[in-house]
Amino acid sequence: MLKNPLVRNGILIAVIVVIVIAAKMFLPTDANSLQVGQCFDPPTTDGTVTGVDDGPCTEPHKAEVVFVGDFSPATDSYPITLAFESFYSSTCTPAFNAYTGLDFESDTTYDMAAFKPTTDGWSGGDRKVICYAMRADGATMTKSIKKT
Repeated sequence: MLKNPLVRNGILIAVIVVIVIAAKMFLPTDANSLQVGQCFDPPTTDGTVTGVDDGPCTEPHKAEVVFVGDFSPATDSYPITLAFESFYSSTCTPAFNAYTGLDFESDTTYDMAAFKPTTDGWSGGDRKVICYAMRADGATMTKSIKKT
């Protein structure tokens, strides 16, 4: 048994750090916490998304965040699909163009998708929209698409 409390506490802290790092590696990231420039693998489900697998853009991934912001106008009622589509084209497309240096309308390599609030989230005040780019052919990427 270790008698020195400093050594014992140091070992305990090291074990906690290792556990936290290991958990981070294996637990999904909250989808609502994604930031511009973050690379991740979007879920393959069409349902509500709560977590995604993220990592460095130099590792294999399927998507990269190009815009994070609040839907506007922030109405009390949940927007219809056309309102979201209008928001995407007026906000996500210019963000893609600025982020990548490409023209989304003429580029054939990339496509975009977005995470939007659920109706329950909207009722609770969530207005966050996260637009992300991915290869149109579904291929895996191993570098950032951000213009250099």
